[in-house]
Amino acid sequence: MKESKKHISREIGLEIGHILGKGLFRLEHLHYGLWKKGLEPDILNLHTAQDEYCKFIISHIPTEVKTILDVGCGAGAFSKRLIDLGYKVDCVCPTEYQNKLLEQRLGKTSEIFKCKFEDIKTDRKYDMVMFCESFQYIDLDRVIDIAAGLLKQGGFLLICDFFKKHSADACGIKGGHKLDKFMNLIGQSSFKIIEDIDITAETAPNLDILDKATKEVMIPVVSAAERFFQSRNPIILKLIKWKYRKKIAKAEQKYLKGNRAGKDFAEAKTYRLFVCRKVK
Repeated sequence: MKESKKHISREIGLEIGHILGKGLFRLEHLHYGLWKKGLEPDILNLHTAQDEYCKFIISHIPTEVKTILDVGCGAGAFSKRLIDLGYKVDCVCPTEYQNKLLEQRLGKTSEIFKCKFEDIKTDRKYDMVMFCESFQYIDLDRVIDIAAGLLKQGGFLLICDFFKKHSADACGIKGGHKLDKFMNLIGQSSFKIIEDIDITAETAPNLDILDKATKEVMIPVVSAAERFFQSRNPIILKLIKWKYRKKIAKAEQKYLKGNRAGKDFAEAKTYRLFVCRKVK
């Protein structure tokens, strides 16, 4: 039940994030931006940084690749871009809202596996299985073997995501598999790492933008709404705050006192691009 609620919350969060991002800031993607030197870390520049992220991924797709399985493909903007470049792309997405967007955007050009990656069933073999900020959501003990089974001999595994440097999550941003465990598992697998690029410095500014938006926009808006409700229904507000006191305290700890800036992210996480080849 707890996992189901967590999954639903994640789905709703992704839907809200996509609607706000697209409507307010022209964002087509849900992933981090890549902040190249000279690009000011500002939310109005996030669409440019996200485009740089896409260009970075494309530049590291091996020349042998023609068919791609895009796992956790979001709203499909990057998948569509790859298709326009001539790749044959299928998608994996368990989210109902995003699946509707995928069908509208990709039509019949792609097969959409409407399930978790762990539950995928297909006889197809791909040149590359790709995870762009979706790797962290998949069972680390199973993901490598499942990916290997979906690849042709000599095929590629591309992962662009952040990992935990330490076992303790000192950063206020959750998520990411433990890097040392991933390295051990990939070392024992049928894959050989052919590229390992650290882009932590280029992605950490996303956290500064998020932290600024939270403190300068979200929190003042919530505070204003609370004052309005207090003026209209003080007793009901008091009951709500009592009923949800633990969640409110947790949110305050996370967003007001947590270490959520770029420097904190860089200390606790490492954002990496891995390109691995199936050699066994």
